[in-house]
Amino acid sequence: MAVMLAAVLSVSVGHAAAPAVDRQLFGQMPDGQPVDAYTLRNHNGMQVRVLTYGGIIQSVDVPDRHGRSGDVVLGFGTLGGYLQTSAKANLYFGALIGRYANRIAHGTFILDGHTYHTSVNLPPHTLHGGMSGFDKRVWTVIGTSHNSNSASITLGLISPDGDQGFPGTLRTTVTYILGDTNSLTLHFKATTDKSTVVSLTSHSFWNLGGEGSGSVENEMIQIRANRFTPTDATGVPTGEIQSVTDTPMDFRKAIAVGTHLRDAYPQMLMDNGYDKNFVISGRAGSAPRLSTSVYDPKTGRQLELLTTQPGQQFYTSNGLDGHYAGISGKAYRQTDALALEAEAFPDSPNHPNFPSAILRPGQTYDQTTIYQFSTR
Repeated sequence: MAVMLAAVLSVSVGHAAAPAVDRQLFGQMPDGQPVDAYTLRNHNGMQVRVLTYGGIIQSVDVPDRHGRSGDVVLGFGTLGGYLQTSAKANLYFGALIGRYANRIAHGTFILDGHTYHTSVNLPPHTLHGGMSGFDKRVWTVIGTSHNSNSASITLGLISPDGDQGFPGTLRTTVTYILGDTNSLTLHFKATTDKSTVVSLTSHSFWNLGGEGSGSVENEMIQIRANRFTPTDATGVPTGEIQSVTDTPMDFRKAIAVGTHLRDAYPQMLMDNGYDKNFVISGRAGSAPRLSTSVYDPKTGRQLELLTTQPGQQFYTSNGLDGHYAGISGKAYRQTDALALEAEAFPDSPNHPNFPSAILRPGQTYDQTTIYQFSTR
């Protein structure tokens, strides 16, 4: 299998004089396991760099309205930067999240009459898969490809039965596709041999002004959601699904991120900003539909997020406190980025009124999120 995989990589990476996919060693894990970086390029000068550690999107370089390219995600130039933040803080810079994105209350859920206890890493709750979630694993490269329209890489991970307390052996693949229309598509697939719960997402921190450029409060955002899921003081949904009308959660018309950021609204005071799941309008699970649009007036960059997922967490990087400096050498602080996490509703396994996140044997978890970039 290792010989076959090496052959696939040799062909796909070295096929052309100016290949659309490059590979280089990024670092080594403490146990000596190598971590590679794969750079996807298109014909417009856009490039995306993906790490095998955590499936991290390390950088996304896109042009501004004057054609000048800039990185629009927060990240680190060394593997040590990611290992440090992974060990000391729940920040998840650019990482793949699993088995279950967001929170599971008290690390407990009942499925088919059996009670499961998951790894608690945000006491008293499970956050983003537990102490050793998918963000902390070195993923296997299944293959890479490129043609006249796109470049892609597929990563794979096998999570055994009982991993972090979750039932079933889960086999997951995530394919990153960089298209020539400046779209980045993430296609998530998973199967299980025992009934389980699954919610996968990508946790990139976006700043359309550029990595290290400071606050995103002046960026314009529109979220196509009439409702959101309120939480208790620990960030776990109460089970209510509330209208955004007459609240700071109303982004149905584009407004600056900072417009209501300092409102004395209880659901924001408890989070030090925005950190809530929005119920995305339109039918989930079919074709990707537009969820969120973000526009930076200074650079002209625009990001449109489309997804098949039922929900999306909107987070104003409230946990960034200046302890970590990124690729540019600038310290990352609160509101320096937006996280737009397309996913199942938080704590869905404990709320029968939420869309189901159950995956059973014979079924395939199949979700797509698209990040479409443009300028105006």
